[in-house]
Amino acid sequence: MRPIGKFLARLSGWLERHWLATLVAILLTYGLLPFAAPVLKWLGLDGAAQLIYQPYKLTCHTYGFRSFFLFGERFVYDRETFEQLSGISAGGSQYALGLLRARDFQGNPRMGYKVALCQRDIAIYVSMGLGGIAYSLARRRARPMPFWLFVALGVLPIGLDGFSQLLSQPPFGLLPYRESNWILRLITGGLFGFSVAWLIFPLIDGAAQPVQRPAQPVAKRSL
Repeated sequence: MRPIGKFLARLSGWLERHWLATLVAILLTYGLLPFAAPVLKWLGLDGAAQLIYQPYKLTCHTYGFRSFFLFGERFVYDRETFEQLSGISAGGSQYALGLLRARDFQGNPRMGYKVALCQRDIAIYVSMGLGGIAYSLARRRARPMPFWLFVALGVLPIGLDGFSQLLSQPPFGLLPYRESNWILRLITGGLFGFSVAWLIFPLIDGAAQPVQRPAQPVAKRSL
C-alpha cells in the first residue's frame, strides 16, 4: 500500500474511533470562534478579524440587533436601541437596505464590536457540543431521544419563536409585529441544539458499531 493509502486508512480508523470527540470539537469551535472577531477588532487587528467575520456571513444573517457585542456599552442591543445608536434604520422603503447595513455593521468604540455569529446560532452549536459531551458521559446507557420529544422540545419552541418573528415583519406582515429577544433566542436555540445532539449522536453511534453476526455452528464430519 502506498504511503497516502496508509495515511488515509489510519485517518479513517482514527475518525471511526474518535468521531464523537471530533464532532464536539468542530461544533464548539464553530460556536465559540466568533467571539474572537470582536477581540481582534478591539485590538486593532482588523484584517485578522475579517478572516472570521466574512466566512460567517455566508452561513448566518449576523444582524447587529440579533448579535452579542463586546467592549461596548452593552452586551446586547434590542432593535430600537441598535437603530438609534448605529444610525441604521430598516423601516419603510429602506427595509431591505437597512437589513444589509445591519448585517455588515461590525461595531464602533461606543457600542463595542459584534460577535460574528447571531445569538440563536451560537446557542444551537454550543448546546450541540455540550450535548455531545453529556452524551459521552452516559454513552453506554444513552438511547436516542424519542422523535415526538425532539419535536416538542427542540422543534416547536424555535419554530414558534422564529417563524412568528419572521411572518410578522416585511415582506410578510401576516402577524402583529414582534421582535424576539436574546433570552428567547438562547433558550430556543439551546433546546434545539441539545435535542439534535441527543437524537443524532446515539443513532450515529449505533450505525458505527460493527454488526455482530451470530456464530455459525460447525458441522461435524461423519466418520
